[in-house]
Amino acid sequence: MSYLTTILPSLLAGLKTTLGVFFLTIIGSVPLGILVSLGMKSPYFTIRWLINGYIWIMRGTPLLLQLIFIYYGLGMMGIAFPRFEAAIIAFIINYAAYLAEIFRGGLQSVPRGQYDAAKVLGFSKIQTFFKIILPQVVKIVVPSFGNEVINLVKDTSLVYVIGLGDILRAGNIAASRDVTLMPYLLVGLIYLIMTAVVTLLLRRRETVLNTWR
Repeated sequence: MSYLTTILPSLLAGLKTTLGVFFLTIIGSVPLGILVSLGMKSPYFTIRWLINGYIWIMRGTPLLLQLIFIYYGLGMMGIAFPRFEAAIIAFIINYAAYLAEIFRGGLQSVPRGQYDAAKVLGFSKIQTFFKIILPQVVKIVVPSFGNEVINLVKDTSLVYVIGLGDILRAGNIAASRDVTLMPYLLVGLIYLIMTAVVTLLLRRRETVLNTWR
């Protein structure tokens, strides 16, 4: 226990970075994913083609490779980002692509009659989307969205590859310095706690939404 108390401050410092990547990714990828899902229904072929190409690339290549390209690859081309900003950009554009597919499925699940009823009641397209369609989509996509959020908790460890001081990097430094696996065990425990908290919050939200039936 005395050893754990000595390495805990460095792990908590790395945890701040991990949580920062997690929350900023959620904040950025959700609205972007909604916009991309709406763009997939655009009447213009060029817009649909570009968006489908973006989703194909993001879902068809590893997030690790995207991190390396944005930080190292763009840096070689003169477009340099700090480590943290590069990680946020990579995570947002990656998760927005996955969430766009989830939201697209949710939009397609809303009956066409909902749009017709809103039109009869005099709602504008914007009012129809935000007041009628979007609440139903949220209820539909919560389980799939929850899976992506849980994956995000674990994927934040990938920022280690670009030298960002997250919790895994802090644990690796302590393990290499002290020649022990104890830091890794503590890192794993922290990830388990974060995953458990996220799972509990999502299940409570799903229960609340189920009361709308």
